[in-house]
Amino acid sequence: MIVKIVLILSLVAFAMMLLADVLLRFGLPSLPELVTQLAILALLSAFLLLVAAGLFMLSQHIILAWKIYFSAGQRLQRRLWFIQAKQDRLVRLLHFRRLQINYFTKLKTKQLLSVNDQQQLQLISKDIAKNLSRLKGQLPNQTYIKLHQEHRQCLVLKDIQALLRLQQKIHDFQKSVSH
Repeated sequence: MIVKIVLILSLVAFAMMLLADVLLRFGLPSLPELVTQLAILALLSAFLLLVAAGLFMLSQHIILAWKIYFSAGQRLQRRLWFIQAKQDRLVRLLHFRRLQINYFTKLKTKQLLSVNDQQQLQLISKDIAKNLSRLKGQLPNQTYIKLHQEHRQCLVLKDIQALLRLQQKIHDFQKSVSH
């Protein structure tokens, strides 16, 4: 509706300018100037009406958007989205915390197993060294040297299973020597 009024005013203004041009050709001095002033006034009023209508519509849209934004339903919807986003964030955080705990638990378990293996290695090694020193005089020199070298090699390799087999072998030698 307002656009139609603006178009009509613009057409009237252009028609008045043409009329002023025609009147000027007829040689009337003051009438074309008055018609030109009215045409400029009509064109200016059309432009101002268009700007005012635009500002009015824009303000209506802004007010409507604010009313919708601050309505109870929209506030509840935003609150729901916020809670859902927070819940999703907490689920992701829980997942990554679980992964972190598993990682550090495995790391600590490896460290404890390594320390325990080292302690077991030292205990078995001391036991073997004691048994070898007891059997030193009872075993042939070459057998003693061979067992001693095997003991050192197992210690260098940190092979607990080989140390246990060596301990069993020494224990068997002890039994055979004592009988």
